[in-house]
Amino acid sequence: LARGHSEPPDGGWGWMIVLACFLQSALVFGVIRSFGVFFVEFMDYFGEPASATSWITSVTVALLMFASPLSSALGKRYGERPMAILGGFLSGSGFLLASFATSLTQLYLCIGLLTGVGGALIFSPSLALLAQYFSRRRALANSLAFSGAGISSLAFSPLFQFLVETYGWRGALLILAGMAFHLVPCGALLRPLDVAQSGPGEAPEPASPRKRLASLFELGLLRQRPFAVFSGAGLLITTGYFIPFAHLVPHARETGFDEYQAAFLVSVVGVADIGGRVVAGWLADCGPLRLSHNLTIWTLLTGAALFAVPLGGSYRALLAISACYGFLSSAVIPLKFSSLVEIVGTGRIMGAIGLIHLLEGTGALAGPPMSGWIRDMTGSFSASFLAAGSFLVVGGLVLMLLPRFFACQARSPEGATREVLDPTGLPRNGRREGAPCERPRGLPLA
Repeated sequence: LARGHSEPPDGGWGWMIVLACFLQSALVFGVIRSFGVFFVEFMDYFGEPASATSWITSVTVALLMFASPLSSALGKRYGERPMAILGGFLSGSGFLLASFATSLTQLYLCIGLLTGVGGALIFSPSLALLAQYFSRRRALANSLAFSGAGISSLAFSPLFQFLVETYGWRGALLILAGMAFHLVPCGALLRPLDVAQSGPGEAPEPASPRKRLASLFELGLLRQRPFAVFSGAGLLITTGYFIPFAHLVPHARETGFDEYQAAFLVSVVGVADIGGRVVAGWLADCGPLRLSHNLTIWTLLTGAALFAVPLGGSYRALLAISACYGFLSSAVIPLKFSSLVEIVGTGRIMGAIGLIHLLEGTGALAGPPMSGWIRDMTGSFSASFLAAGSFLVVGGLVLMLLPRFFACQARSPEGATREVLDPTGLPRNGRREGAPCERPRGLPLA
């Protein structure tokens, strides 16, 4: 790549970044989605209940979310590539050490702590770099990158089952460690993009340690209304988003379908997930609407699909509803990160991703237990799906509170507007943006 790019190249080595992110999402989120195969083995071997065993995944997801601000700060300080390589090494080491575990506590530390922190070190820097490489095709690039989780979740469940039956859970974890170590070369693909400075100098380093810390973690974003609105909407959306993953199969069993029919619903969701990501990314990049509009529409439609789940009395109806849910929900996550660039610009995207993950981690952890409590209170999973849909619909409505959401703005052929920064990193109007080159589709920060 030539040094001093004045705009994202929208291609070139950027497609290698997409490939790296695709493999990362497959080897992190795809493994998390399919790790239930090991739970029965852990319960039988250690003689522990399901509630204790489930904490392995809970700790992993929690640390992946809550460690994201630290990952963003380290990536901003030392670069995206070193952090992603370190994250891949930690993830592989976690599974390797877990194969020698003699207690659940050791699994919490090896899989939960090491792989969770490793996943955080991988994703925030990788997504930030992806945003720097793409502008016009950003939504499509994000959709392709995140599709790795959907594709791998279809393959990993039967693969892990085969490995456990053939080599035992310890041998399967050793092989899984070898797969996870492939995250290291994926991190090596993250070649930084040198962006041309808009002025002769660079922004001065804040003087006091407190200001340097706030700048490193981008804490100033929390005081800006658009980011606060977007974060609040994201918290609501995430609270409802993960509920179907936990309760779709139990709901199908409760409705009267056997375990194979219930498990097949997950496969249907996975297949529809792959197609939905690509279609949503293509429509977002080629259509006339801003990314925030696309995110709102797909979020509201996903909520409506969850409202329809209790209506699936027959198996064919539930299959159709599950396919609709998989297709619609697949667009929410990639469009969310693409829309975030509209809010903060590429210059502050890494810190913004870390803060978003930190805030949304609360919703991701609270959603499934809360819906389980609703099921215990009502005696039916139908109420849980209604609650999940309500969170998504309310989150979509909150997105409409973003500044100029209903304004009629012409979209340039490139799908982006620019704002010239002075050497201190401030726009000419005096408000700090943080994006060194461009801010897609011109959503204001105040």
